[in-house]
Amino acid sequence: MRHTRVWTVGAAALVLSVTGPTSAAHAGRAPSDPARQVLAAGDGWASDGTGTSGGAAAAASRVFTVTTWDELRAALAVAGTEPRIVKVVGMLNATAAGCAAFEQPGYGFEAYLAAYDPAVWGYESPVSGEQEDLRAASAKAQGTAIKAYVPANTTIVGVGRNAGITGGSLQIQGVDNVVVRNLTVESPLDCFPQWDPTDGETGAWNSEYDSVVVYGSTHVWIDHNTFNDGASPDSSLPSYYGEPYQQHDGELDIVRGADLVTVSWNVFADHGKTLMIGNSDSAGATDRGKLRTTLHHNLFENVVERAPRVRFGKVDAYNNHFVVPGPEYSYSLGIGTESQLVAEKNAFTLDEGIQAGKILKKWKDAPVTVADNFVNRARVDLLAVHNAQFPEEILRADAGWTPSLRTRVDAPQAVPALVDRCAGAGRLR
Repeated sequence: MRHTRVWTVGAAALVLSVTGPTSAAHAGRAPSDPARQVLAAGDGWASDGTGTSGGAAAAASRVFTVTTWDELRAALAVAGTEPRIVKVVGMLNATAAGCAAFEQPGYGFEAYLAAYDPAVWGYESPVSGEQEDLRAASAKAQGTAIKAYVPANTTIVGVGRNAGITGGSLQIQGVDNVVVRNLTVESPLDCFPQWDPTDGETGAWNSEYDSVVVYGSTHVWIDHNTFNDGASPDSSLPSYYGEPYQQHDGELDIVRGADLVTVSWNVFADHGKTLMIGNSDSAGATDRGKLRTTLHHNLFENVVERAPRVRFGKVDAYNNHFVVPGPEYSYSLGIGTESQLVAEKNAFTLDEGIQAGKILKKWKDAPVTVADNFVNRARVDLLAVHNAQFPEEILRADAGWTPSLRTRVDAPQAVPALVDRCAGAGRLR
């Protein structure tokens, strides 16, 4: 029998679901409840060492079912690092009150546009003054409201096929042993992007807030989620000063000393700057020897770039399917400072007119291992075609290591059908 109680923590009510271990768990098999499942031994970098179990061993008193953003934040704020499970029911909206709820008195977007119009301000110096100060204060208010900090030994899992988060940002910061599964995560929309007239020749709008940030944390498993821009894709956003009004940042960032991460069976869709591993070329003191990440059986569909972009880390990317859009496409796999990317047995479906040489992008000199990748159903040497297409950006072979933490490796020819059918939220088996 399942019992339900309501706890009040601060201003939010938490529904506590009392559930014991399943009979499958007692029989030695994997629990049927996704919240109780752990990362399999050998399944990517997050299985290294102590492995990743999140809150699978949570006592009944630390299993929470939440139906609002405030309830989610309250469940995550309950004291203690003992294992906890947070079950998400329905879509949790972190910005239900709209952008106006964060605006500070005196701020106005029309006033901001008038103050920093390049015809008035120019392009030589960053913006400053009253409207910029008020924009920054408004942005701070939004950031405080939409960030949820995930503690150690936690599993966050969506219930059923229609659970997730819109407008919020999960911060997995400075902790160990976290699992995030079965959520549809719609990218937070930055209400207050900053205009930077010095960014490039004609300036640019810059936004904050990633959907999920793994920051200085270890043993993190991101599995069977769907990341997208929801009702506000980049194509729907306006332009100001002749530049796109960018209100989205990344879908997933793994940065600042994060380590031992497995990203499996997710969908990353319809986004620009998608997945970044390592956020700065100057972060060697923090990132060198870390940022070890495995990406397998993910679908990258109609994403423009960073799938992923890598600095420093030993990254194993295999059995992923990349469905590449048209003219806006930039690249898929970014080779950055001291990166050691191994990309094997992936499948790429390119629109007509996109050359396979664009799949790799050289940001800084670093070696890369590519093997047995298929482009439009034909085996292609990604390194050779890149170097032929971009002779001024020659990439070196051999990342210098051989991945061993793989539990299932499929033939690349089978990857499109398999991943398209099984990846993403609502498809846990």
